[in-house]
Amino acid sequence: MNDKNLLKGLFLVLIALVFGIGAYRYYPIGRMERAGPGFFPLMVSSFLFLLGLSMAIRSRFMERKPIPFSVKNIVIILASLVGFALLSEFVNMIAGIVFLVFGSAIAGTSYSIRRNAAVSAVLVGIAFAFKYGLGLQLPLY
Repeated sequence: MNDKNLLKGLFLVLIALVFGIGAYRYYPIGRMERAGPGFFPLMVSSFLFLLGLSMAIRSRFMERKPIPFSVKNIVIILASLVGFALLSEFVNMIAGIVFLVFGSAIAGTSYSIRRNAAVSAVLVGIAFAFKYGLGLQLPLY
């Protein structure tokens, strides 16, 4: 199977099934007028399933695109994730986020310091929103 569009659709279907079955089996769904904790994940996974299914069906009518596979890019992404985890643990999460964005961007087709700085700023802002808005215990500084 060397069809990028079909693989994307099937991957979304798989993710939807894993989360949908988990929500259905382990959380009470409730009723429409009084939803339980499993209702929202089940609805989201149902929409994701339909989206993935439509992508898989649509791929049958499109030109096949080969799946690019680069071991170098996979190693770069994994190294960025490991660096994020280590920096978040031993320095702070802001440094980890910046390292993750700038490091993983090396695996892309174009490298822009301005774009990476903007993405880092947005992600740090989201982390602050999680910390102060939701009360999560994040080691931001």
